[in-house]
Amino acid sequence: MSTVQRRGRKIMMSPRELDTYLAEQRTCRVATVSAHGTPHLSALWFAWDGAALWLYSLVRSRRWAQLRADPRVAVLVDDGEAYGELRGVELSGSVEFIGEAPRTGAPCAELIEPERLFAAKHFGLARMPHDGRHGWLRLAPGRVVSWDFRKR
Repeated sequence: MSTVQRRGRKIMMSPRELDTYLAEQRTCRVATVSAHGTPHLSALWFAWDGAALWLYSLVRSRRWAQLRADPRVAVLVDDGEAYGELRGVELSGSVEFIGEAPRTGAPCAELIEPERLFAAKHFGLARMPHDGRHGWLRLAPGRVVSWDFRKR
């Protein structure tokens, strides 16, 4: 994962700040592209495990279909109201499809930790509820750009 930034190094998040920020935030924006080049942007809940961003997506969504055809993605997590409060992280790379789709809870060692993190963060539960409509996408980002204007 590349976290070197040519610009904005003074406002770049440290690895620890980045981990804390991504662990606290709930919603990201996921950018995909169709086979015809049409961009698509959608909001999605996520979990961060310190190395990868885990996206729990409806398998019958445009996002899922587009990522099946082209796994390249850009994801934005940001917050702040006033200019001096703006913070965010852009992660990009290619997603991997993990586990069965749709997810029904079949044993999958790779999903133990992401499902624990996701269930606690979004549902306040110790175990992940499976609805048979969602599947897991893992983004081990090839590139990460971050900013925290509060450092200015």
